[in-house]
Parts: sequence; structure tokens; C-alpha cells
Amino acid sequence: MLDRLTSMKIFIKVVELGSFAAASQHLTLSPQMVAKHIEALEHHLGARLLHRTTRRQSLTETGRLYCEQCRLVLQAAERADSLAANTLGTPRGTLSVSVPVTFGRTVLLPFVHNFQKRYPEIQVHLSLTDQLIHPTMDGHEAVIRIGELETDLTVVSRPLTAYRRVICAAQTYLEKHGFPEQPEDLMRHECLVYENSGGPVTTWHFSQGSVTRPVTVSGRIISNDSSVLHSAALAGDGILLGYEQALLPDVKSKRLVRLMPRWTVPDRPMHLLYNASPVMTPKLRVFVTELQEAFQP
Repeated sequence: MLDRLTSMKIFIKVVELGSFAAASQHLTLSPQMVAKHIEALEHHLGARLLHRTTRRQSLTETGRLYCEQCRLVLQAAERADSLAANTLGTPRGTLSVSVPVTFGRTVLLPFVHNFQKRYPEIQVHLSLTDQLIHPTMDGHEAVIRIGELETDLTVVSRPLTAYRRVICAAQTYLEKHGFPEQPEDLMRHECLVYENSGGPVTTWHFSQGSVTRPVTVSGRIISNDSSVLHSAALAGDGILLGYEQALLPDVKSKRLVRLMPRWTVPDRPMHLLYNASPVMTPKLRVFVTELQEAFQP
């Protein structure tokens, strides 16, 4: 019994080259074997595919339609083979990932350290930036994004653990300026202001149950680098709103004091973005799987 995909390939080559003889020479098969494959297809379909002459073959109407579908079937088979090869392949190569600065330094770097122990043939290229990055336009295979996503994104998005923030200050600052009790008290304090691509973020939001309060803050230190603001807080220069995971060691050691415990800062959503492709490379596949497992929402 002849393999039908092989027969389809031979049929297409006969159509492309115009004769059994040309196809047999190209495929290094005997003309009799080429004819046998075509006859097997015709027998299976119950219809003639080619008008045969002594020197050249031409397509019947059924043959023309069948040839178009054979091309599609063979293309699909090639894609399936490629997908299987990628699925079974060893994860290797350079993986380019864009990550927000504080999350990257505090949390993702330890994850990558352990990830590369498990996959030594993957080189992770981390790009730390708080700028808005799009996977398809900026050359990254994966992007971790903090904040709400655009509604028209054409990439795959996977939710990660929310980006939780807290408010704190050094004891030296609090001894000098006092403890804020309510969000409105911050308007009379020196606050450390983060600046993104849209400018200084001077509105801080707080919630208590169903009550939400936005507060406009100000301060003499403004920076687009959260580590600078962290250092300023440790030096007693003001009140900081920052990433909980980054501040937790200093809070535990009492170098920083958490403020207004009855009020919370709303979490910010965090997502992993990557291109929607029918064939995901092994290196990206294992990175996506392990990152989602490590940072489940």
C-alpha cells in the first residue's frame, strides 16, 4: 500500500515538471513507480487526475482542484513536523526578555539564576527598563509589563502575580516630621516621586474597604530610577511608595517603617507578553511555563 502523502508529492512534481519522465528523473524514481503513485491516487478518488499523451500530461478539472488541496495538505504536514521538532528539541539559544527595573533586580534575577541551572544551554538576555515595551516592535521574545494592557494588543498575554506596593519611610525622617495617619496627611510631607515616560507620578491612590482616596503629593527628589528613591528613603529624605518585595528586607531590619497600616495601595496588574506564533521555540516555551508556575496570580 503506497503512502498517500508521498503520492501527493509525486503528483505535484508531475504537474510542475509536465511529464512522468521529468518527475521520475527529478525524484530518482522509475517512470513506472511514478505512474503507480498517480494511479493509486486516481483509484482512491475514483476520478482521473491527468490527461495522458505520449509526451506530456495535462490536468483534468478534478486534477486541478485536487492539486491545490494537495499543496495545502503538504504545507500543513510540514508545519506539524516543524512544531513536533520544536516541541521535542532541546531548549537552547539566547532568549531576550524585557523586564521592569525593580522587579527585574529584586525578583526575576533569582528566578533566572535557578532557571539557567535547569537549562544551561539557554542564555537569558535581560533588558531592564520601565519604558513601555512591545514584543513585536522592540525585538524581545518576552516582555513583563506592569499596569493595564492596551485593548488592541496583538500578542499573547499571561497574568502574573500582582505588583504590590507599600508606603514607608526611615525612622530618622519620621522622628523629624511625624507619622502620617491618613492619606491626606501626605500633602504636608516630603514625598519621593517616581517619574515615568508620562512625567512625575504625583497622584497616589489609597483604599480602605470600599473607600478609595487619591492624594496629590510633592517632593524635592524626583527620579525615573526606583533604586535612587529607595536610597533616598533610607537616607531619611522622604516618604516612599515602592514595590513591597524590594522594600521588605529593609522593613524587616527596621531601616524602613511601614506607614498607614489601615490603608492599602491598590495592586497593579502584571503580565507576561510574547508573540502569538503557531510554533513556539523550546527556549521560550520552557521560560513561559516556568515563569507562570513561579509567579501565579
